[in-house]
Amino acid sequence: MKFICLGYFDEAQWDRLSTAEQAALMAECFAYDDELKRGGHFLGGEALQSVKNAATLRYQNGKVTITDGPFTETKEQLGGILMLEARDLNHAIQLMSHHPGVRNGPFEIRPADEEINAQVNQGRIAEIA
Repeated sequence: MKFICLGYFDEAQWDRLSTAEQAALMAECFAYDDELKRGGHFLGGEALQSVKNAATLRYQNGKVTITDGPFTETKEQLGGILMLEARDLNHAIQLMSHHPGVRNGPFEIRPADEEINAQVNQGRIAEIA
């Protein structure tokens, strides 16, 4: 079963770390990702640039509005995604609970919607009733 793990972090907290501390944490994260790969659990992932480089689109009053950065008011911002293969949600939680990135911010873990993803991969969107 495929899970999407959304890693959040506080950019201000990250910026307070020294360059050496940032490098050490990233090295630990990469090492654990390698462990997940060896176990056949790591399906991929993407780190995201700073929220300073983000835009939020929202449909309001019949048109698309654009807001600089994330729209939500929170200290923690989405920092990246990790795609994980696990037996079930409990297994995904167990695997991600050992990820060093959890020390810098929470991970939200959700099962991928295989039905809709299969439709997207086939190049069509089915009616959702």
